Amino acid sequence: MNISYDYYRIFYYVAKYRSITQAATVLLNNQPNITRTIKNLEAELGCILFTRSRQGVQLTPEGEKLFEHIRIAFEHIEAGEEELALDKTLQRGTVSIGASEVALHCLLLPILKEYRQLYPGIRIRVSNHSTPQAVSALKNGLVDIAVVTTPVDIPDSLKCTTIKSFNEIAVCGSAFSHLADKELTLSEIAQMPFICLGEQTKTYAFYSDLFLKNGLPFSPSVEAATADQILPLVRNNLGIGFIPKAFLENIKSSEEITVLKLKEPIFQRSICFIKRTGFSLSIAARKLEEMIKANKV
Repeated sequence: MNISYDYYRIFYYVAKYRSITQAATVLLNNQPNITRTIKNLEAELGCILFTRSRQGVQLTPEGEKLFEHIRIAFEHIEAGEEELALDKTLQRGTVSIGASEVALHCLLLPILKEYRQLYPGIRIRVSNHSTPQAVSALKNGLVDIAVVTTPVDIPDSLKCTTIKSFNEIAVCGSAFSHLADKELTLSEIAQMPFICLGEQTKTYAFYSDLFLKNGLPFSPSVEAATADQILPLVRNNLGIGFIPKAFLENIKSSEEITVLKLKEPIFQRSICFIKRTGFSLSIAARKLEEMIKANKV
């Protein structure tokens, strides 16, 4: 059968309220149209759905059977409409983000704080990934968006927008503080204990390439799992490390972290926003995208 959705919609409201008059009011229609539609539906189905009396209408056994199915369908439709209405006003929803640790600390945290204050009903899921892991999670649909640092390999299925650049600095603990007044070359640093992120990260690839371009071997003494681990390792004198300058903002002078001077400049890196091409973001994710891109410099 190819029966009009409007027929079932009118049937649902008449059955729900047991009243043609009330159904007409809710549907902003008139009673003759409602009555005519019910008769047309009964004719198409080949059975009587309602009995009529001065007190209103009652469902026949056939009408009861149909209503049990139609009620479930329309309640699902209404629930979906309510959810969309709440999503539209950003009263509820979920946004999932794959973020590298540097991107989280150097860009995302204050944005997420503001986003949370503006839209407390939105659930935020942040997955802490290396750049390759975040890109893979986005490509496979495990997260809505990704915010990562360069270098980054972007497949054709993804779109990348550079948000801001940042500089990294060399730091050391108290055991190496005698180097503070010296302008160090990469060749000299290559001969010292050196801390870096693990070999599977793009940060490792970045510094490996930097040393290679200067004709130097790259062999870290300590490989950290996350960027947050580098400062504690440096503080405990396990070696010299490179960190984004922003990581020092909350470091107290008493913590004995020394910034080293370098002869060769460290190339700038960037924080990028990535999303899938050909896929529409949810309203919640689009709003976060707007806030992230508002920080583009």
